[in-house]
Amino acid sequence: MSREKIHSLDRLAELVGDARAAGRNIVLAHGVFDLMHLGHIRHLQEARSCGDALVVTLTADRHVNKGPGRPVFNQQMRAEMIAALEFVDWVAINDAPTATPILRSLKPSVYVKGIEYAEAADDVTGGIIEEREAVEAGGGRIHFTDDITFSSSSLINQHLGIYDEELRSYLDGIRTSTLRNELVALIDSVSNLEVTLVGDTIIDEYQYVEPLGKSPKENMIATRFRDRELFAGGVIAAANHVAGFCAKVKVVTCLGEDESFEELVRHSLRPNVELHIVPIAGRPTVRKCRFIDSGYLRKMFEVYTFDETPIHGAEEATLEAMVRDICGAADVVIATDFGHGMITPRIVDALQESAKFLAVNTQTNSANLGYNLITRYARADYICIDAPEARLAMADKFSDLSDMIVDKLAQRVDCPQLIVTRGKQGCTTFSRHTGLHDIPSFTKTVVDTVGAGDAFLAVTSPLVAAGGRMDHIGFIGNAAGAMKVGIVGHRRSVEKAPLVKYITALLK
Repeated sequence: MSREKIHSLDRLAELVGDARAAGRNIVLAHGVFDLMHLGHIRHLQEARSCGDALVVTLTADRHVNKGPGRPVFNQQMRAEMIAALEFVDWVAINDAPTATPILRSLKPSVYVKGIEYAEAADDVTGGIIEEREAVEAGGGRIHFTDDITFSSSSLINQHLGIYDEELRSYLDGIRTSTLRNELVALIDSVSNLEVTLVGDTIIDEYQYVEPLGKSPKENMIATRFRDRELFAGGVIAAANHVAGFCAKVKVVTCLGEDESFEELVRHSLRPNVELHIVPIAGRPTVRKCRFIDSGYLRKMFEVYTFDETPIHGAEEATLEAMVRDICGAADVVIATDFGHGMITPRIVDALQESAKFLAVNTQTNSANLGYNLITRYARADYICIDAPEARLAMADKFSDLSDMIVDKLAQRVDCPQLIVTRGKQGCTTFSRHTGLHDIPSFTKTVVDTVGAGDAFLAVTSPLVAAGGRMDHIGFIGNAAGAMKVGIVGHRRSVEKAPLVKYITALLK
């Protein structure tokens, strides 16, 4: 039975060890293998000819960055398809994002890749160099197959109808032979920028519970506690997104002296993020606790622990001096303004006066509804807010969104470029030079919306500063947002290699 070829990684290591001890040369092939086609068959046949036993490992579903609706076939189905090939000896699912840990564990004699990976510079993930080092460290070598090739992504995009009509029509209309290269070049162009983010640190607490039913004596739902996660969110999460694209990132933020969570914050930051803290006496660091149905990851309700009184006195003066000093030296300044008392009018002035390039988001949430509007800023170089925030700031509930952007929002704040995100409808970009562009959403599958807007802002701000086209930037931002809504909380950041891979798959 083909299913008997499918094993856990631990069991696979045992089988490979026994085979090697018996003198067999082990060959490893790794990939997604979402839609089996002749190119895959020829690739794996040649792989088998390179040794005495062929092991195929598959990228786990959660690490497949191939665009919306991917993988089409889940990991178990993909494993069974591969195992059905008679020349494949063993199959396993790799839960790591790359093949490197498998290569270090199995130490194959030969690692087989397609010819498209022969030039390391052409690998959108940048992982082939690390994989080559892992293979050679174990005494093996890489072999590149060069037979008939197809793109699974192209076949899926063209024939399986995984996109809705709006998205399919949009992608068909923009695909060119150079667009992918233009987008990747834009992303690469920001790698040496120094970015400073200013804003509230928010501790996002997830309490996973199992609903039990209505209490017989109270008008409420009883739940059973299952698990708990703490994430460093707000400006910290945004900084981690930026740090995947730009070489040097600084954060200016406030932490409460009561329940500061400073250790969690520092531990959560990527290595290239430098943290600057102004401690605020007599208050906690902002914490938002969400109670979540553990079965369906549906949020039930949330509790805020915070003091939203605007900072003042010596603490405000210290923050202002820090903002002026650090922001003045940055190529890009991003204000993640959550409206929780840190960014006062005095700090707004410091940001506007010191930043060479200022990107702003003013978030509307249940604690500041109607009080934290983009009109707090007289000027910015780039604004990124969602449609409800834009309508609230313009006191306009019913006008056509595009008309409102051009006739009101772009006039009220001195800002040459802006993006209004529209959730499942995608985003609308605006530039004084090129006008409006609508980009549809790239996914309808949402696991968690927390931090999606921050990811969009964080990824796109350096691209705007680099002079990219706004329709291109909206495309990249939508891809980043689509990836982020598939991540629970802030377990992972949006990173460059997976984003490029996602964009590449969309455009095939």
